[in-house]
Parts: sequence; structure tokens; C-alpha cells
Amino acid sequence: MKKIILAMLLAAAITAVAQSAATPAQPAPQQNPAAAQPASPPAAPQKPPQKKEIKDPAEYNAYVGAAQQTDPAAKVSGLEAFVTQYPNSVMKEDALELLMGAYQQMLGQAKTPDEQRADQTKMLETAQKVLVVNPCNLRALALLAYTKNAQQNFAEAGQYGEKGLQCLPTAAKPEGTSDADFQKLKDGTATIFNGAVGVSAFSTTLQAKGNDYTKAQKYLRAAVQADPANLLNVYDLGRAYLEPGPGENDVDGLFFIARASNLAQGAGKDQIAKFGKSRYNKYHGSEEGWSDLLAMTATTTLPPANFAIKQYVPPTPAEQAAALVKSKKVEEMSFAEWQLVLSEGTPEDADKVWSVLKGKPLQMVAHVISIEPPGKTTEHGKTVEAPTKLKLAGSSDDIDAKRADIDLTMSAAIPAKQMPKEDTDFQFEGTPVSYVAKPFLMTMNDGALLVKAAPKPPARKRPVAH
Repeated sequence: MKKIILAMLLAAAITAVAQSAATPAQPAPQQNPAAAQPASPPAAPQKPPQKKEIKDPAEYNAYVGAAQQTDPAAKVSGLEAFVTQYPNSVMKEDALELLMGAYQQMLGQAKTPDEQRADQTKMLETAQKVLVVNPCNLRALALLAYTKNAQQNFAEAGQYGEKGLQCLPTAAKPEGTSDADFQKLKDGTATIFNGAVGVSAFSTTLQAKGNDYTKAQKYLRAAVQADPANLLNVYDLGRAYLEPGPGENDVDGLFFIARASNLAQGAGKDQIAKFGKSRYNKYHGSEEGWSDLLAMTATTTLPPANFAIKQYVPPTPAEQAAALVKSKKVEEMSFAEWQLVLSEGTPEDADKVWSVLKGKPLQMVAHVISIEPPGKTTEHGKTVEAPTKLKLAGSSDDIDAKRADIDLTMSAAIPAKQMPKEDTDFQFEGTPVSYVAKPFLMTMNDGALLVKAAPKPPARKRPVAH
């Protein structure tokens, strides 16, 4: 597909070269000096024309004969022979451009992968030869930038794109090319150059895990404005706006991702749409409006003036805590919800929760972070085992972070057979006595094991007599 697009972009420019370069000025016929008669007095000197001229008739015939071939293979053969025989010809750049185009035609006609690779290699080698003669040849630079981009050699593509953009302002109009055709050439190659530089900048920043996509956004936006149907540029532009994270460019990023979904086909279409919907939902807070954006970008190529998507602003922890207290009874809340209100809520909301929890035995399950082994203590003059103390995590966030949010003191030492292990779940009963809001830690006393009752043995029935 990319090969076909490349041919469409460059075919017109190469054809224009073929038409103009195929007719250099003919060599002047030889005259007899004695027969030459002086005419009127010489006129005032004029600026000589810039038209290229081949003075050797044999060289002229070789060039024109090769350039006018209609069969790509014959044209390749003739031009290769011309460049070899006349390496210093004034038409060398033109001949190499025509040769580059002929290889491109053969590439489009190649039937096997080996033939395609061979023709593409020859085409790129010829483009390099063109740049040796003229480092600012726009067609050669565009062909190399586009092909390297299609091959995912983004660094090289970007270099050719940078060079092309530098050459554009001072590029000389090819001989025999109209102003309108030359402007089309510059516009078409500028699109390729901007796309190559933009994709290269995006790829480089992405691989380096950087956060400054300004260059990628600038050049890809220019390329997309010139060619809104280029899927690669549109998709990478959308990602270049979205990758830095939440910001003012998210709206444009979502627009171009939706646009890319419309341009894509097959499995890629569904993948891009899924990615776009996910990012839209994250930005907007819901999928509402995503289908409308897809419908709009099917026919709209650039974000309209005043285009906007409302950004979802999540409630603050204090707002979440207030909403929780209003909507749910304390007894029905999870430990994580108690923690949210007690650590982030207003003093009034925290008091509403703590007044229900304090001093009342709670039965729950938590994750064991650490266990303080029971030691010995003296009570009423007797030496007994000290109560077991456990550090537990009751919320999923603290479990994942392996951070204790419950300090539990058992009412007595836990027997060795019933001692839980670290990094396991622990079912217990405990009475909250105090808490610290940040970092959150609830202290519980009077801990007791909650052991599931042993299953009852199956009832034994008296055998039925037969």
C-alpha cells in the first residue's frame, strides 16, 4: 500500500522531468567558415539562456533515444549505458532522475518479492547518485525520505526530510517546467519531508521515553494539513498530542485518533478505535460523544474552530468522602471506605464514622504484614505468655504496597498451631480504640481468632434390612 502511495505522489513529478529533460538543445550544425558572411552589426550583449545543451551529436542521440523509451526495462538499459558512456554529461542529473523513475516503474510491475527488492535497491542507489550530482534534488530527497519512512528507518527518513526542507526555499525550477507544475512539486515534496521529520521525531521521543513531542506535533501537523488522508501521519499526530499526558493538546489528539480510525481498514481500524475510545473515556469520563466524534471525523479532516471536548474532573478525596457518608451507612462500608473518610474527610464526616466504629467489636479479614512473636509477661505475680501483636493491611492499596493500616493486639497469645503466616489473609475480631489519619493506622485491641467451625461428620444411618 505504501509503495502505491509513493508512486502516486512522485509519478507526476518524474513524468514532468521526462518530458522536459528528453529534449535538450540540439547541437549546432557544422558550417564552412569561408561561407559564413557577416550580417548586420552585432546587437547589444544579452544574458545567455540557461537551457542545457549537448554539443556532441552522438551524446545527444544516445540521451534522447534512451529518454524517449516507453518500456521501463529498455529505458533503464539505455540510461544506464548513457550515464556510463558520458559520466560528465551536462544532462547527467536529468538522466539519473529518469533512471530513478524507470526503476520505480519496474518496481510497480515486479511480480516476485526478489524482483521488488532488486528494483527498489536500484531505485534507491540511483537516488543517491542523483544527490551526488545535486544534493538538493527535491525528487531524490523525497523518494528517499518516503521510502525510508515506509521501511521504518525513521532516523534516516528524518535526515532526508530535514535536508529537503532546507533545500525547498532555494530550489531551482527544472528547465521546461511550468510555474504551476513546479509549485505542485514543491508542495508534494514538502508534505513528504514534513511527514518524515515528524514521524522520525515522534519515534525518537517515544523510544527515549521522553515527554517533549513539540517537534513531532509541528511537522506532522503540517504534513496532515497538506495530505489529510495519510493514515500514518494522522495516527502518529494523534498520538504525539496524547503521549505527553493530560494537557491542552488532548482534544486535538482525540480528534486525529478518531480520524485515523476512519482512515484505517481491517483489524487496524478496530484497534485504533479501541485505543481512541479508551483515551476518550479517560479524558471525558465516559464514552458519551465518542460515536459522534467518529461520525464527524469521517468527513472532517481538521478540528473545526472552537472544537472542544469536555474534560472530566474527578472529585477530590474530601468530596468522595462526603458523598460516601451521604449515600451509605457506616456499617455497610468496607474498611477502605472507612479509611477514606477518616483520612480525607472533613472533621464532621470523620466523626460520623468514628462514632460508630469506636469501642465496638468488628469482624473482618485483613492481610498479615508482620507478626510480633509472643514473649513472656508477668500478671498478678505469675509469668504468662504476652498477647500476640499483628500488623495488618485492610485495604487493597495497602495490601499491594505491603503497608500496615491496622495495629491489632490480641487478647491473648495465639497458640502455635493457630498462628497465621505473613503474607496470608487473617480472619479476626477486634475493637477499634484509636486511629491516626495520615499515614492511616487504626489501632485495635481485644483481638480474637475467628476459626471456621469444623464440618460435621456425615450422619450414619442404620443399614436398611433386606
